[in-house]
Amino acid sequence: MSKVDSWLLPDGIDEVLPEQARLIERARRELLDLYNSWGYDLVIPPMVEFTESLLSGFGTDLDLMTFRLTDQLSGRMMGVRADITPQTARIDAHSLNRQGPNRLCYAGTVLQTKPRAPLESRTPISVGVELFGESGVSADIEVIELFLNTLEVTAIDDVHLDLGHVDILRGLLTDSNLSADQEEELFDLLQSKASTELDTWIINNIRDSKLAKWLKSLPTLAGGTEVLAEAKQALAGAPKQVIDALGQLEQIVDSLSNQSNQEPTIYLDLGDTPGFSYHTGVVFAAYKQGYGKALGNGGRYDNIGEAFGRARTATGFAFDLKSLVANGQFNQQSQGGIFVPQAADAECCEKITDLRHQGERVVQGFAGQLVDFQEINCDRQLIKKDGQYLIEKIS
Repeated sequence: MSKVDSWLLPDGIDEVLPEQARLIERARRELLDLYNSWGYDLVIPPMVEFTESLLSGFGTDLDLMTFRLTDQLSGRMMGVRADITPQTARIDAHSLNRQGPNRLCYAGTVLQTKPRAPLESRTPISVGVELFGESGVSADIEVIELFLNTLEVTAIDDVHLDLGHVDILRGLLTDSNLSADQEEELFDLLQSKASTELDTWIINNIRDSKLAKWLKSLPTLAGGTEVLAEAKQALAGAPKQVIDALGQLEQIVDSLSNQSNQEPTIYLDLGDTPGFSYHTGVVFAAYKQGYGKALGNGGRYDNIGEAFGRARTATGFAFDLKSLVANGQFNQQSQGGIFVPQAADAECCEKITDLRHQGERVVQGFAGQLVDFQEINCDRQLIKKDGQYLIEKIS
């Protein structure tokens, strides 16, 4: 590579420059404080782990997203984390081994082999929470409420909360005797909303007339909260697992509508089952008008700790912190600093120390420095007038 090209970064690998970095760091601190106020303990997992633990139970998607390297000490294969959730599952099951509900939170950069969407970063800063050891719908409600609080902290408005439940499709297929390949074909058709192709597939693969009717209804069960009433009629007589899933969604919607804060716009899509290979219950995502992908998502993924010798129920969510800050109005007007010419006496040095203890940003100049106040992010300066040091606004 020539010297001219030495500054280039790989496609999808980005850096965060000072102005945006200040906002991202402030958001990170406020979100971790928020999670702590709800009882979630911060963990900082390692950047690399052996692939056996890093990829356990999360399907082929995560496998394909993970960079691999050989550990020079053990000769074993390691992976650079593409997702922090499996690491928190390992910590819960093995490192902490708490008996009751265990609330964990995290914030850290992950590395992915390819972007999840066009023009997206391969090095997102993942921030989120996981709640282990509680199977009741109250845990799902808590996590979704905290999910929405995250959006409030980062000042993202006009939020649309998408809700679904993988047990609706999973329950319908309980006695279908479909092969794994057939289930995958059905899943892909439901995800793509290909109604004509779905009808043809059902005719060719489903002999049970009631099951065929239920499956055909799934793409139509999408919309506002009224969808739950429509689903009860369309899926009447379905297996208990399906009816229980509808009941859980109803409880979640009722709980969110009773919150004192502003209720989000709720959209239900009972035929959409993201993460079908590893999610085990409620799934959710947040969208903002004009932004083409989810700001964050989450859901239930029970028994994920089984790979570490201790199966535990679990639910949680994750956001890309950089996307949150870019789409919100989080403290966009940051306080500028105070410029101080080269300190000439002890009183000036003492004043600088006091200002920094007060939380001010103080930038000291050097002898002969040509000052660009915008470049050093200072909107005030410390000057000496009539024997006293005063702070003046820079005009």
